[in-house]
Amino acid sequence: MDLENLCTQTLNLAVEVGEFIENERSRFSASSVESKGLHNYVTYVDKKAEEKIIEGLKVLLPEAGFLAEEGTVNSELEKYNWIIDPLDGTTNYIHGLPPYAISIALMEDKEVILGVVYEICFRERFYAWKGSKAWLNGREITVSRADKISDSLIATGFPYTNFEMIDQYMHSMRWFMKNSHGLRRLGSAATDMAYVACGRFEGFYEYGLNPWDVAAAALIIERAGGMNCDFSGEKNHIFGGTIISSNAAIFDEFKDVIYNIMVKEKKL
Repeated sequence: MDLENLCTQTLNLAVEVGEFIENERSRFSASSVESKGLHNYVTYVDKKAEEKIIEGLKVLLPEAGFLAEEGTVNSELEKYNWIIDPLDGTTNYIHGLPPYAISIALMEDKEVILGVVYEICFRERFYAWKGSKAWLNGREITVSRADKISDSLIATGFPYTNFEMIDQYMHSMRWFMKNSHGLRRLGSAATDMAYVACGRFEGFYEYGLNPWDVAAAALIIERAGGMNCDFSGEKNHIFGGTIISSNAAIFDEFKDVIYNIMVKEKKL
């Protein structure tokens, strides 16, 4: 399989669908919003974008299955599976607020081998494939060189449906406000993680996530020299619902802080 060529074609598809998403903004209204659950929204734009992405990917790799946010899920996954978020940051999109992004990953068995994140508002294309460098609009990117949290800018995502760790989460926010350059919440996990890959953020953490939120960007971070794990320090960050991502230099310190606050403290 020519992963570089497949990545290029996937990226072109993401840009094409991104143009559709952006063009629909001018026709978008609050009446188009549906609720999937508490503070969890979907629009016809999400659904149509997913249809377009799946139609395109079926041409590129007919034997692959799909795991996608808006309902295209295989009960039994194939050897190859696309993991898709057609519009990561729907709430931002509803309110006309950047960022929002398309996230597409390809998994072979249990390994992510291709990742594309297209941040639509600023037309930034983040991408990587197994064995490659990480790229942003044709330019090689790497994680930052900051070597301690006190010199780092940290990103996170606010819990919006799952509040079981809200006390620990508020504790973590206080800790990072006091011990880092600051804490940011942009509203698109895929974009947050892409920004870790290119060095704008040193670290990112969040719980209550799904595979389509993180799969593509996690690979891009790793190919850019960064690291990922779940809140327990294990490698179940794609399907486990929690993720810690950072440059390699602060990774141990960062994951220890998250573990002590979000996991160890919860057990007490």
